[in-house]
Amino acid sequence: MKFCKKYQEYMQGQEKKTPGVGFKKLKKILKKCRSSFQSNEHLHEGLLHLQSCPVCDGTFFPSLLKEMSDVVSCFNERAQKLLELHLASGFTKYFIWFKAKLQGSHVALVQEGKDLVNYAMINATAIRKILKKYDKVHYSKQGQAFRSQAQSKHMEILQSPWLCELMAFHINLRETNAKSEKSPALFEGCYLTFNDGKPFLSCELFDSIKLDIDLTCAICLDTVFDPVSLTCGHIFCYICACSAASMTIVDGLKAANPKERCPLCRQARVYEGAVHLNELGILLRRSCREYWEQRLETERVERVRQAKEHWESQCRAFLGA
Repeated sequence: MKFCKKYQEYMQGQEKKTPGVGFKKLKKILKKCRSSFQSNEHLHEGLLHLQSCPVCDGTFFPSLLKEMSDVVSCFNERAQKLLELHLASGFTKYFIWFKAKLQGSHVALVQEGKDLVNYAMINATAIRKILKKYDKVHYSKQGQAFRSQAQSKHMEILQSPWLCELMAFHINLRETNAKSEKSPALFEGCYLTFNDGKPFLSCELFDSIKLDIDLTCAICLDTVFDPVSLTCGHIFCYICACSAASMTIVDGLKAANPKERCPLCRQARVYEGAVHLNELGILLRRSCREYWEQRLETERVERVRQAKEHWESQCRAFLGA
């Protein structure tokens, strides 16, 4: 079955109306260009043109950008609600169930998480394929350039920190079910691996798309502890991210200067919207117990030191010293 048909059937089968990529519509836009490019194929053969296409660029890229934005927004909102519910307890949990008007079922929660990961992966495949088709029709690299631009605007769904959290959520539940001898109600596409002692979170689904997330902090060069994802998608230890943003743990990342940049990609304005990866933290704590205990002790000492310095400076400022 061709991907276009497979994608349409998938989107039509969604119980809730969810935004997606107008794959068929975008293919029609490209088809208008094909005839004009084929008539001059002898001029384009073997060349890569970077110029814009007046026939479709005015509609193709703006339309795709809006659809990508809608897909990412929908995914992030649904994933955040699901994970907040899963990690909540007591009255808070029932309040969220009631507010979201969800069925209070563990099975329903698991299925929603599985559906969201599938939704992210199949839409990522659709975007990759339509951009590849654009470059093929136009003998260009504009599609690749557009994808890079979308990533810088945080509209690439595979960059979403909530996808990382959902992957960790599935692995955590799978291990919990295995220990309690329950039948795992989860697909096997997500797993935590170690390569030369370095951890990676991996997911492999539609059309051989494989997502590998490096869980080594680029600042301390250790497995991320108390992990946090910046809005650019890069993951660091919380204390390392605070240090990179020139902030103390007491002040937190949300108080960071917007001009502070990610240590890896050098993007600015990436700290205020940072997401604490609680499910990933639980997964790493279970998988790296000895390391986690050692790091916990080290972090506790550093947090106490920073808190002490913060309150001493506050007292001096209050007393006018």
